[in-house]
Amino acid sequence: MRRAVVILAILAATGGPALAQERRCGWLDNPGPGNWSLTDRDGRWVLWTQGRAMPPGMREVTGMTAQDWVRPVGNYGYGCACLTVVADPATRVVNRVTQARQLPVSRCAADPALPPRG
Repeated sequence: MRRAVVILAILAATGGPALAQERRCGWLDNPGPGNWSLTDRDGRWVLWTQGRAMPPGMREVTGMTAQDWVRPVGNYGYGCACLTVVADPATRVVNRVTQARQLPVSRCAADPALPPRG
């Protein structure tokens, strides 16, 4: 019991559990200016939204629209990527992108764990 109290006190003093890096692969969406998300097997992760500061490492992600990018609406659209991120699991908001790698759209389209695009 005492150990649990000590752990809770430490978490409260530090603002909660430390956020760890995670590798997430799936649909990379850019439906409009300043709005980016990644949808993987666990759901949608918010990378950047208008009005919020761009998280560190995001520039590498925004450069992925040059190749193998589907553009159903002008310059905006979607692709496929694997990102290593630091995110809040409760809100699914990404605070930092530490690594980004674009994948062929066909790879996400063939992944049964991902929702279909259409």
